[in-house]
Amino acid sequence: MTAPYPIGTPGSPWNDADKQAWFKVQTVKRSYQDEVLSRVLPLSADFELVNYGALSIDAGRFPLYALKNQWQPGLPLALVTGGVHGYETSGVQGALDFLHQDAKDYKGKVNLLVVPCVSPWGYEIINRWNPKAVDPNRSFVENSPSEESAALLKLVAPHQSDFVLHIDLHETTDTDETEFRPALAARDGKDYEPDVIPDGFYLVGDSDNPQEAFQKAIIDAVEKVTHIAPPDEKGNIIGSPVVQHGVINYPVKKLGLCAGITDATYTTTTEVYPDSPKATAEECNAAQVAAIRAALDFMLANR
Repeated sequence: MTAPYPIGTPGSPWNDADKQAWFKVQTVKRSYQDEVLSRVLPLSADFELVNYGALSIDAGRFPLYALKNQWQPGLPLALVTGGVHGYETSGVQGALDFLHQDAKDYKGKVNLLVVPCVSPWGYEIINRWNPKAVDPNRSFVENSPSEESAALLKLVAPHQSDFVLHIDLHETTDTDETEFRPALAARDGKDYEPDVIPDGFYLVGDSDNPQEAFQKAIIDAVEKVTHIAPPDEKGNIIGSPVVQHGVINYPVKKLGLCAGITDATYTTTTEVYPDSPKATAEECNAAQVAAIRAALDFMLANR
């Protein structure tokens, strides 16, 4: 029997007062300015810096940025997103590492749109939700309850049917079980049912468009950098059947996930495990970069 979550009434969904109580106990743990913007803004020398909005909680502190390379007619359009869940560090830093070190290799080959940190408040607080206790990665829907998600949807809307690839960079952490899933159960007035955090990298494909060869190409590339998560004793990863080595599938559009915001042929969500005793932070970032490169290379080879 797990202890009740300290906010709300067990069995009852949170009301506005509960959500405000949750918000009040959140504290700043790191700086978006120092860790993200300090790496984004210098990229304006080589990329077009697109300010596509700001968070209403503090617009000056939380501007939203995307970066474009020099788009050329006839090249495939690819979207890379990170930090939809702000606490998932390698998604943000991996996207930035790719921009600083690897994106140049795709100049004249791919039209890139990279959004390194979709949820900057979540990055500072190290939390899955936004200030209103809303999960951005279940909110990529019409009339989104998440301003982070709504801003990204507006950014990509003019090109929604033009994207050929979208890779969304995430992590699965130990705090998913110690904090975020218990908080979710409490918020929704449900019982918390513990699960097992997989030790290693895995992918979430689209059950409506699985693209098995594409997923395999990414797993094969990442496996050279870090270990791939094995299935649990039921053959699952986080409750979903493993459909091939290191891959599970979700109906991404139906669930309002970021990976479903375009009509791209090739879509996937990466999941890195930063708490593994067998991986370092640098290795986690490198795994994200390897995944991006493998995705782009597969797309180019299969145009």
